[in-house]
Amino acid sequence: MKYFFLSEGWTVSRVWSSDGLWNEIAWRRKPNIVRLNLCLLEKNEILWLYRVEDAILTVEVKPIDPKQLSQAAQSIGHVILKRLITGDQVLERLGAAEATCQLVNIQSVVL
Repeated sequence: MKYFFLSEGWTVSRVWSSDGLWNEIAWRRKPNIVRLNLCLLEKNEILWLYRVEDAILTVEVKPIDPKQLSQAAQSIGHVILKRLITGDQVLERLGAAEATCQLVNIQSVVL
């Protein structure tokens, strides 16, 4: 599995695998991309953690509603994420001193 953090108000658009742009007809399914119930709060910005399958190499993200974003973010039409991170890198990021970890639903992680 691979991971990435994505700001609140942004969504996944297009996805690439080693064969190029993800083709739902060829793969016979949508790419496996899941927003987890874990986010970081950094500089008043919420960053959600997403998990993607190993076949995914690149993810394009775009604002859900550009009108609701900050002035700086409104000028950005889309972003291509080419460096997805590993589980170990997620743990390093969560352990960073400047990051605050927030669980949306504690019951989903407590046994």
